[in-house]
Amino acid sequence: MRALILGGIADASLLAAEIARAGIDAVYSYGGRTRAPADQPLPTRVGGFGGVGGLADYIKREAITHVIDATHPFAAEMSRNAVEACAQTGKPLIALERAPWARAPDDSWIEVGDVAAAVAALPEAPTRAFLAIGRQHIAPFAARSQHAYTLRFVDPPDAPLPFAADVIVSRGPFVLDGELEMLRNRGIAWIVARNSGGDGARAKIDAARMLGLPVIMISRPRLPERPRVESVADVMQWLGHRTCLGA
Repeated sequence: MRALILGGIADASLLAAEIARAGIDAVYSYGGRTRAPADQPLPTRVGGFGGVGGLADYIKREAITHVIDATHPFAAEMSRNAVEACAQTGKPLIALERAPWARAPDDSWIEVGDVAAAVAALPEAPTRAFLAIGRQHIAPFAARSQHAYTLRFVDPPDAPLPFAADVIVSRGPFVLDGELEMLRNRGIAWIVARNSGGDGARAKIDAARMLGLPVIMISRPRLPERPRVESVADVMQWLGHRTCLGA
């Protein structure tokens, strides 16, 4: 057995630790968007594969027998490529994907289908908005330059931003008290978020509920059908191994 983990979510690191503990031969692949990714107990590679064909070639060249898609739920292109590459090579694929967040009775959500709809959902009157969507998706918000934006990145920006913004450089997971403090101190009135699910990024959603703030919630992209589980333990069972984690 030789597994390929397509990493991205926090649970991918937990999975890597379990796979290493089980003595499974595996490779952890990063997309390369974070300059200083977390260390992993497995051999790692960084960067894209060059589309479906490149990923299929890698699977064959590296004698990969199992592929685990633990990318971010919004990394749609990589997930689609994994489905096609595994179909081409005849290798089994499973997705490790937490369930999306569900709206609670006290949540004030405006649910939209994509970033463009999120931009349009912001009010016309100037306001303070926290864009919790990653740096790759902020450019369309320049069309609403009347707003004061707060952004949060893992790494400092390495190029000029498309608009003036208050930038926080910090790596999660984030806790409720910290999110409440950040939102209050910056006078945030709106939050734009992607429905990534899981616990690592949920604190801002809970904080918004407590403060009565509206959240423009971007729905997950549609992906091809594929086997999907929500826990590291389920992936380890799929690989034929037990885990000591309850995750």
